Amino acid sequence: NKHLPEIPSAKEIEKNGLMLAEMNMALLKKMEEMTLYMIDFKKEMNELKIKNKIQEEEIKKLKKVSKI
Repeated sequence: NKHLPEIPSAKEIEKNGLMLAEMNMALLKKMEEMTLYMIDFKKEMNELKIKNKIQEEEIKKLKKVSKI
């Protein structure tokens, strides 16, 4: 659709006008959705960083063992 769901397109606004209160509520809802998405993304990113660090340490150990 090339626009956010539940947010009217520019053509719809041009045709039907803009209800400011409804638009503010819709945008607030989208901001809340984005915030929740970012919180989940940050949590997943932190988990991946920890996993990556553990794997890097394992690689270092394996390199040491293979040199012996």
